[in-house]
Amino acid sequence: MKTEKGAASLLANALGIVLGTTEIPLRVRAWDGSEAGPPEAPVLEFRSRRALRRILWSPGQLGLSRAYVAGDIDAPGDIFAAFAALSSVGKFSEPGPFRPLTPRELATLVSTAVRLGALGPNPAPPPEEAKVTRKGRLHTRKRDAAAISHHYDVGNDFYVLVLGPSMVYSCAVWADGPGGGTPAERGLPAGLDDAQKAKLDLVCRKLGLKPGMRVLDVGCGWGSFALHAAQHYGVSVVGVTLSTEQAVLARKRAADAGLTENIDIRVQDYRDIADGPFDAISSIGMSEHVGREQTPHYVDVLHGLLRPGGRLLNHAISWNAGPIKPDPDSFIPRYVFPDGEMVSLGEMVSALETGGFEVLDVEALRQHYALTLRAWVRRLEENWDEAVRLTSLGRARVWRLYMASSALGFETGITGVNQVLVQRAGGDGPPLRRSDWI
Repeated sequence: MKTEKGAASLLANALGIVLGTTEIPLRVRAWDGSEAGPPEAPVLEFRSRRALRRILWSPGQLGLSRAYVAGDIDAPGDIFAAFAALSSVGKFSEPGPFRPLTPRELATLVSTAVRLGALGPNPAPPPEEAKVTRKGRLHTRKRDAAAISHHYDVGNDFYVLVLGPSMVYSCAVWADGPGGGTPAERGLPAGLDDAQKAKLDLVCRKLGLKPGMRVLDVGCGWGSFALHAAQHYGVSVVGVTLSTEQAVLARKRAADAGLTENIDIRVQDYRDIADGPFDAISSIGMSEHVGREQTPHYVDVLHGLLRPGGRLLNHAISWNAGPIKPDPDSFIPRYVFPDGEMVSLGEMVSALETGGFEVLDVEALRQHYALTLRAWVRRLEENWDEAVRLTSLGRARVWRLYMASSALGFETGITGVNQVLVQRAGGDGPPLRRSDWI
């Protein structure tokens, strides 16, 4: 066992100050080889003094995130175990912005940095941090396009590695019980494609798709829903995305499947669609990019694009932690989804009802998303060297941290994901029993 003396003991104390706890359930390993903390706990490794300097300048989730992305700290074992331990105590266990350090805490942190030779200027953020400005009006067309590009235009080959052949970047629907066992028993990556097909088919059934229908897919990604709906339900699909790279691959996939006459993929803002009405609309993992203030307008636009009696399925992540809002300067908005904003399920349902829709069905898929994210993490780790080659080491580390932390968020219930099925007034109503039409 490594000695408790050396940099690790001081780093553990400094980490405790930042987290707001005296009990850190982590084994801290320092650049000098020293270790401190419970011997059997997950390891958090400080690889350089710059890690402490980043935390000193940004004493919270942002500083720790920058240090991880830059490779200044690492979780060399099980990242799920390390992050679960970190998020179970102190300020990390509380949703929302970190409470600022007191003057006394800050002074102690500075003193620790001096003793360890870590004092110095604020290190530049890793290049993977979003360049989207924090100033100005949110969710303009230009700003939304820049935010989407930051996340999605990192290379289609990278997403193929992580998502697998299905190329579906949203919650899968996993089966269990007789006829296959649990996802864990089948092996998550091995069962991922079947689980994604099950989700796509579930959406098609909820929308009541029939041959000849014209369907709008808002935020179409790489065209997976459009392909499934056209191939298996005989509909024509208009898919819109703000990502040029997504559109290029989606069009190629449609062409390879011989479906160019049935699938029209556009680089277009949903607010600019002018060729409705549509018989049905799917919005799968898109409304998180809309923002709270724009949600009523989003609902109005989709209502206007849908024919009377048509159905809309809104599949979206929800914020389940109550009135406390996520920290806009935390890891996810800085590195993953700039300007992204989750609303609660209640807010979404209220907006849809206020916008003139009748709610037909609500289904929670929170646990399914945790399984999906764990499958993506495993695929990323199995293809790590290739993922780094296709993007950068920092980008691969961003995705590893983002997907692992998100999985834990779904497992603890801070976040959820829900499919809300609604219908515009007019036309025929759905069958009387849910089991007859889902």
